[in-house]
Amino acid sequence: MAGPRALVQVRGAERHFGAIHALGPIDLDIADGEFVSVVGPSGCGKSTLLELLGGLQEADGGTLEIDGQPVDGPRQSTAIIFQESATLPWRTVTDNVAFALEARGVGRAERRRAARELVERVGLGHFGDHYPSQLSGGMRQRVALARCLSTSPTLLLADEPFGALDEQTRLLMSYELLRVVSELGCGVLFITHSIQEAVLVSDRVICLSARPGRILDEVRIDLPRPRGEHALAQPAAVAAIDRIWGTLRSEASAAMQGPET
Repeated sequence: MAGPRALVQVRGAERHFGAIHALGPIDLDIADGEFVSVVGPSGCGKSTLLELLGGLQEADGGTLEIDGQPVDGPRQSTAIIFQESATLPWRTVTDNVAFALEARGVGRAERRRAARELVERVGLGHFGDHYPSQLSGGMRQRVALARCLSTSPTLLLADEPFGALDEQTRLLMSYELLRVVSELGCGVLFITHSIQEAVLVSDRVICLSARPGRILDEVRIDLPRPRGEHALAQPAAVAAIDRIWGTLRSEASAAMQGPET
């Protein structure tokens, strides 16, 4: 029986910045609905890989395809969320979430209905008329997540989306992200510096080497879903964390010897 369809296919992708070889070559597949995290030392090209798939940069070699089509720029069915929430301070929560639909010409009534539904889905139903300045950092990031998901993407690219949050909020947001993307069924490429966070949210964790980033290991996370507060205490999670850290320990030391890019 055939497995899930490959949503993302990367073959031999490389990226250079002048004389600096930043990334690759890399081969990577992401299946429909699969949650894949990428970890590695600072400067190894994690964010570069995400921006290549988001059409924000061009590869210097190899190919990148999403839904069987070459990536030659931003795609409407790919959503990107960054570490900074980038909410619009003059718009309410509901209007922030509706912004992407407004930009696509969706009518006011339809986009506000869709936005209110997503606001409820990310747990902000009582804050739809609030402004970003009235929200905590975690709440603003939930607004940004809802806005990304408003267009029903097939692929969500997340670049350290919870990196600026405190540990408790970060953990809660990880659970929130898992719940929402599971409901929507989109594929996810998730960039993080936290091995524990990667194991908590992922179906598979990709370990990159120090620059130029190359895949050293792929660790499948054998934990049942939905994942609760004791997930990281399970033997499978402990073993995955130990394996990933064992792979990355020397790479992190190597990355500390030179400047980041």
